[in-house]
Amino acid sequence: MIALFLGLTLTTVSCKKNKDGEASSSTEVHEHDGKDIPIDPAGFDPFFAKFPEYKEYEKEIRELYQKHDHYIWHEKNGFIEFAEVLYNRVNQLNAEGLPSKVPYKKNLDELFVDEGRGDKPTMESELLISSMYFYYAKKVLSGLDTSKSRETGWYLPREKTDFVAYLDTLMKDPQKIKGDNSEMFSQYFLLKKGLNKYRDIEKKGGWGAIELDKGVKSLKEGDSAAAIVQIRKRLALEGYLKSDSKKAVFDSDLMGGLKAYEEKHNREFDGKIGPALVKEMNVPVSELIKRITVNMERCRWITPEIDRQKEYIVVNIPSYRLRYVKEGKPFLISKVVVGKELNKTVVFSGEMSYLVFSPYWNVPKSILEKEIKPGIAKNPNYLANHNMEWNGNSVRQKPGGQNSLGKVKFMFPNSNNIYLHDTPAKSLFNADDRAFSHGCVRVEKARDLAIAITKDQANWSEKQVDAALNASKEKYFTLKKKIPVYIAYFTALADEDGNVAFYDDIYNRDGKLANLLYAAK
Repeated sequence: MIALFLGLTLTTVSCKKNKDGEASSSTEVHEHDGKDIPIDPAGFDPFFAKFPEYKEYEKEIRELYQKHDHYIWHEKNGFIEFAEVLYNRVNQLNAEGLPSKVPYKKNLDELFVDEGRGDKPTMESELLISSMYFYYAKKVLSGLDTSKSRETGWYLPREKTDFVAYLDTLMKDPQKIKGDNSEMFSQYFLLKKGLNKYRDIEKKGGWGAIELDKGVKSLKEGDSAAAIVQIRKRLALEGYLKSDSKKAVFDSDLMGGLKAYEEKHNREFDGKIGPALVKEMNVPVSELIKRITVNMERCRWITPEIDRQKEYIVVNIPSYRLRYVKEGKPFLISKVVVGKELNKTVVFSGEMSYLVFSPYWNVPKSILEKEIKPGIAKNPNYLANHNMEWNGNSVRQKPGGQNSLGKVKFMFPNSNNIYLHDTPAKSLFNADDRAFSHGCVRVEKARDLAIAITKDQANWSEKQVDAALNASKEKYFTLKKKIPVYIAYFTALADEDGNVAFYDDIYNRDGKLANLLYAAK
């Protein structure tokens, strides 16, 4: 009779119904002896009614349990290893640069508090952990959805990860979730190192405000001032100085630190501490931390396939830099000029398919109406003076040294009509802020880039390239193998040691992204 009573009790518990006759989302299932525990889809609706913030993952969760028609987070002695690893990662979202507050954190905590956690599987505990997984995957691995990233001017293609399939990979190797380079763009992990570094600086009190003495426009080597003490502290905290001597004198040690700081930011130190540098160094560490997290979010939108590509070209707009990567290593680095605020260079990607040597410049209609026609109205010789001619109803500038496109353009056809090109205005590359163009990207080392590409593709010599650059007629060079080109927007980039270079947010996009990111609780 005792055995019969216990059997009836277990049956009653495992088949518990709610008032509507459906299986309860908190139904306990005992005595599974390490075997797969069947899952009853009838318990899904009550679960999402009780935990509505997880309803956005309902489609994936139903797909998951169509693939696995049983409990996946429980085994004979409790939760599987990956459930514990996942819970630990969710508790460290702050380290991923995410301000998000985990929904139903209290309920999740209750599942993992005691030593016997997971030994009494329920539909609720099973679906809570599945929801926790999809929440983590979407937040950390995928980031804001495509519609939100487009709001910030980001049009690089984003791959959609199948997180149901990816879960199988993680369950086979739970430690992959701590740093799976196959799923994340490598810069993400470098910025993560930088995030830890700057949070440590913040814990130590950060740095104080720097002020030049009244009437002092700049400081040079040999000068003494209170501002130098603060600058020295800042450089030491960031690692540009080995130690902080606390000296108020602008000495050779400080000079070396300032040179390293400027070099990190793609600038050459002019030997003076002026208002612009002081203003930049007065940005509080809390703001730099936020900037790092914003750029970690951008990394979530980048396909990790870039890390595995042997050859590509990337332009980072805020740093005014182009990198040509060959055999997986930087081959050529060049300064660039990008679009000014009114003509922002678009963030997108394409494939370089041909070069045009000694190109015509077909004047865009907007420039024709706003600049060329008014110029002709004032001066009948305007076109001749600018080496231009009518071409039907449009105007084009003929090939030559003063052509606005310079002597070569690098084409990757796209709807934005953006491309890379040379320029006769070489002096623009000497400026620290280089947002001057109408949207296309002017390349300082255009000749070197053309030499590198044509040598690989057709074994051209420098002499052949120079002849094409200085011809009086256009010459097309078609690439046998297309080269991926990425136009990106990162205001913070880190190296292998987590040292971060910060760049001006020239199109004012960080604030909007930060608002989206910090609002996504």
